[in-house]
Amino acid sequence: MADKSMEGLNTFTAEVEKKVDSGRKLRVAIIGCGWIADSHIRSYLAQPDVEIVAGADLIPGKAAKFFEKHGVEGVKTDYANDEELIADKSLELDAVSVCTYNRQHAPVAIHALNAGLNVLLEKPFTVTLDEAVEVMRAEKKSGKVLSIGFQPRLDANMKMIGKIVRSGELGKIYYIQTGGGRRRGIPTPFGTTFIEDKTAGLGALADIGCYSLDMVLNAIGYPKPLTVSGYKSAYFGTDPNYCGYRADKRAEYASKFGVDDFAAAFIRLEGDIILDFRISWAMNMDTPGDTIILGTKGGLRIPSTECWNGSVGGPMKIYHEVAGSQVETEIPIIKMKEGLFDLKIRSFLDAVKNGTPAPVPSSQIIYNQAILDGIARSAELGREVEIKIPEI
Repeated sequence: MADKSMEGLNTFTAEVEKKVDSGRKLRVAIIGCGWIADSHIRSYLAQPDVEIVAGADLIPGKAAKFFEKHGVEGVKTDYANDEELIADKSLELDAVSVCTYNRQHAPVAIHALNAGLNVLLEKPFTVTLDEAVEVMRAEKKSGKVLSIGFQPRLDANMKMIGKIVRSGELGKIYYIQTGGGRRRGIPTPFGTTFIEDKTAGLGALADIGCYSLDMVLNAIGYPKPLTVSGYKSAYFGTDPNYCGYRADKRAEYASKFGVDDFAAAFIRLEGDIILDFRISWAMNMDTPGDTIILGTKGGLRIPSTECWNGSVGGPMKIYHEVAGSQVETEIPIIKMKEGLFDLKIRSFLDAVKNGTPAPVPSSQIIYNQAILDGIARSAELGREVEIKIPEI
């Protein structure tokens, strides 16, 4: 049977080769060789103007095995940490992909930016708002490209949401309900880095919550968040009887679980907009609800997905009035040829080569991170908190 994924990759590679000048190759390193790095390397290998020259992971030998698995030879991996790799001037690096666990995002990105390297930083931006601010200060000082790994916004259906809002068809936006979740989906098949506080810092909030926030905030122009009243819990993750765990690992995973598996918040945004948010890794429901954007002229319903997959769950629908009658307009699903991860990598490389702005700029995602940080703080304090973003 033919490998359909390889057919798609070959088609994408052929299309890229027609558009990209491969005469100047960008020298790239991958820092953190866990499962998300698999997607990075596959997309890099589809680019005709990339040379992968180095990799590092905190687990000895993991980086070497990672590149061997992907059939990439001649890659330097004898580094104890990211700092050793970044300090190796013989690599003549142009850029790095930061694919570490959450709590290492900020220090690794700062090391790379301070060394004058362009950075593609996996989501979430960071764990705390203060960390994100420090990364942005290093970015500003370096003058290099820093792009955050929010590939779902590159989906044509996601872009359509923004087009609808900007068209004025909905009028003034005043209320948004968004979120997403899984009935049983705590991500332990990849080990415990997602669920331990020492590595992840945040759970469902950071893993899929940041995507849900970006979907609506990007569509409405990323207004500044003002206040947050947040809640988070971990009833499922800490339960040794949770059926989503491997039977032989339930006690271990439950004891190590130190993040959130559910969160909700009521967020006030500039422009008199209210954002009602909920996100879940595990719950006794199939979905916490569709995303809805309410405006004074119309409302947009965006069907939920069973598990966040970077797009919408079905045709969107606008509820509005035409000639005094209430009508609904269905927005058909747009089918894409390109893979979102390939587009993420390509857009980052184009920004590096052409000196153009980051495709997913930190100047936007800082607001996303401020909300995640605000939800966590509010939940811990048991009250509404004000969001204050320091000067950068």
